[in-house]
Amino acid sequence: MGVTTVTDVRPTSGAEDGVLRTLFRSDQGGHEQVVLCQDAESGLKAVIALHSTALGPALGGTRFHPYESDEDAVRDALNLSRGMSYKNALAGLDHGGGKAVIIGDPDLIKSEQLLLAYGRFVASLGGRYVTACDVGTYVQDMDVVARTNRWTTGRSPEQGGAGDSSVLTAFGVFQGMRAAARTQWGAPTLRGRRVGVAGVGKVGHHLVEHLVQDGAEVVITDVRAAAVERILARHPRVTAVADAAALVRTPLDVYAPCALGGALDDETVAVLTASVVCGAANNQLAHPGVEKDLADRGVLYAPDYVVNAGGVIQVADELLGFDFDRAKAKATKIYDTTLAIFDRARTDGIPPAVAADRLAEQRMAEARDRAAREAVSTVPTPAR
Repeated sequence: MGVTTVTDVRPTSGAEDGVLRTLFRSDQGGHEQVVLCQDAESGLKAVIALHSTALGPALGGTRFHPYESDEDAVRDALNLSRGMSYKNALAGLDHGGGKAVIIGDPDLIKSEQLLLAYGRFVASLGGRYVTACDVGTYVQDMDVVARTNRWTTGRSPEQGGAGDSSVLTAFGVFQGMRAAARTQWGAPTLRGRRVGVAGVGKVGHHLVEHLVQDGAEVVITDVRAAAVERILARHPRVTAVADAAALVRTPLDVYAPCALGGALDDETVAVLTASVVCGAANNQLAHPGVEKDLADRGVLYAPDYVVNAGGVIQVADELLGFDFDRAKAKATKIYDTTLAIFDRARTDGIPPAVAADRLAEQRMAEARDRAAREAVSTVPTPAR
């Protein structure tokens, strides 16, 4: 088992230089530590990125994905971990932001040996990073990871964990959607509204349940036919379209991206029919400036890392000895947080995504200042 910290690697030319440039010299960088992990025996290749520990140990899930290149994996870890810092800050958690990605197709290479090796790398950080589930990893995987490190959440109830964090992730997105409905239409309900959900997997299918119960008209799509069929069998009034491109062109009141990131790009925004965007996917804005394009078109965007924080609230509560009702009560506050962001955006004349960033950065800055003052106060006075 070996660990390489990116700050130990000198910039070279080409794609690798692009990754280091992102880390050191772009708005998406500013990370405290990035660790490259490799275990030849199990086939593990992973990246653990710690963006900030200003508010406490970095907390974020482990994504298992067949990236097109190792550089793409590093960039994804950088972006996702940065997003976790902002998410945890606005969720009111005493945690910074971190994220890990395991490179490869989980259907082909995931094994007990690989997960145990990954757990050892997490343990090597000594509690600076707390991991959990993400795309491609599940509760049973975290049970295995936890056998080699104690900084693992998202475990099964049988192992003392909180179980599936997608339950409260979907609940939080629904609270954010209610806040958007109140802001856009005057009432915190989706009753009678047409909501398009792109991705009805771990989180999306729970979100559909909330929407149906609230009286919304729901349209869905997913790359997996089985996921769509499961929803249609349970809810005959739900309809489906072929793909996300068709969904954004469908007449909608709300568009909910609940699959992978980058769903809101120039082409999508140009044809989007919905006047509200609120979904569970991370990093929905494909590039800086999309948030302004949405605002210019009169589309109210609920920042993804604000509304999808229910899952991280759930796994953070696991560290205290999990209590579902306590965690759900915290996730309910996503409604108030989202409303506050919309209010600040309107007052300051800025897009909601910018307002959310400013509030999160303010909390992290206050924590850093507080830590700096405490550090100075504990420095012993030299003897004369």
